[in-house]
Formats: sequence, C-alpha cells, structure tokens
Amino acid sequence: MSDTKKRSVLARVSATQWLAVGLTILAVLFVIENRAKVSIEILLIDITAPMWLILLVMFAIGWAVGVLTRRRARA
Repeated sequence: MSDTKKRSVLARVSATQWLAVGLTILAVLFVIENRAKVSIEILLIDITAPMWLILLVMFAIGWAVGVLTRRRARA
C-alpha cells in the first residue's frame, strides 16, 4: 500500500517542478564551490564576505522580487 502511495506522489510532480529541483541543486553546488572571500562595492560601500554569502543574498533578493511581481500580476 505504501509503495502505491509513494508512486502516486512522485507521479504528481510535474516536469517544471523537477526542473526547479534540479536547478536548485545546481545552485547549491555552485554556492558550495564558491567559498572564497570577495570584495564588492554597493552604493560606495565596500563589502568583503564569502562569495557563497553574497550569492545567497542575491538569490534571496531575486526570489523576493519574483514573489512580489507574481502576486501583482495575478491580482
């Protein structure tokens, strides 16, 4: 019974969702491989941090913008 239930859950996952999972895994691997400290300048402020942290912050900002614009488009 549980095997049938597990298959039905996997069958409900769309190709788009699998693509999102794959891209997320690639993004995580990219972040893990970029641990060197880097220096960036934002609005005349010099910030030094590990590249993974900067990438994570940029990803979070992009995700937030996507969520906000999606809600506006549906409304």
